[in-house]
Amino acid sequence: MSSFKIGEMDVYVAEPAGTPKAAIIVIQEIFGVNPGIRQKCDDWAAAGYLAVAPDLFWRFAPGCNLDPDVESELQEAFGHFGVYDANDGVTDIGAVLKEVRARGVAKVGCVGYCLGGRLAYMIAARTDIDAAVGYYGVMIDQMLDEAAHIKKPLMLHIPTADGFVDSAAQATMHKGLDGNPLVTLHDYEGLDHGFAATSGNRRDEAGAQLADARTAAFFEANL
Repeated sequence: MSSFKIGEMDVYVAEPAGTPKAAIIVIQEIFGVNPGIRQKCDDWAAAGYLAVAPDLFWRFAPGCNLDPDVESELQEAFGHFGVYDANDGVTDIGAVLKEVRARGVAKVGCVGYCLGGRLAYMIAARTDIDAAVGYYGVMIDQMLDEAAHIKKPLMLHIPTADGFVDSAAQATMHKGLDGNPLVTLHDYEGLDHGFAATSGNRRDEAGAQLADARTAAFFEANL
């Protein structure tokens, strides 16, 4: 495992044993590139992908590494979300996409969680990424005007009991996206935000395994 920099932004890197079959950009939650995000990168590398996770909070909280199960750190993370401009995330992830392709990996996908789930949707709409996956993305219902710009496959995982994306927002997402042949939405009945966290109190084992298996198959088919 290693890292590289793009300007002042650190990027965590997990490399496969051999030639990568494709690359996956892992997009952080509001807790930074913490052990859970690094573990997701390591898992993708073990599956044969080059996996990278940019430190998207580098402008105001470089090296952010927070634990959602610690109340004070959860509140710190909410503060970061309040000042973060998701458009900066699109710029930064776009730079990572360009860098990875410049390193000789032709096919690149992304997978994001929470804030990263929203960014995965934005990346699908605003860049030429080859495939994108979002878990419990927030505020997507407010950006459905961008759906017409999606040119490559997108998958969204939606827990129906998400405390940050209510049933009305979920219904709006389905109404705006179900008719798009490039977009697949999966609902997870009764599960809450963060159900696919690598570890900790939020994780739902069965739900996480189902969603992650769908994501793995999606990338196998599209990268």
